Amino acid sequence: MVDFSAQYRLIGARIAYFRKLKRYTQEELAFRASISTSYLSRIERGIYSKGVPISIYINANK
Repeated sequence: MVDFSAQYRLIGARIAYFRKLKRYTQEELAFRASISTSYLSRIERGIYSKGVPISIYINANK
């Protein structure tokens, strides 16, 4: 099994960077993305749910 933890942390850091660049709070971005604030926080910290492919995050970033 491949460990994608470094990629998840990088993606999370990029999401946090662009969120802050747009001056959105986590609550605002989570609302816009139709996810919970706690889930967005986990994504930004690189903590992912097992079974959720990395392509989900990549496609959401386009």
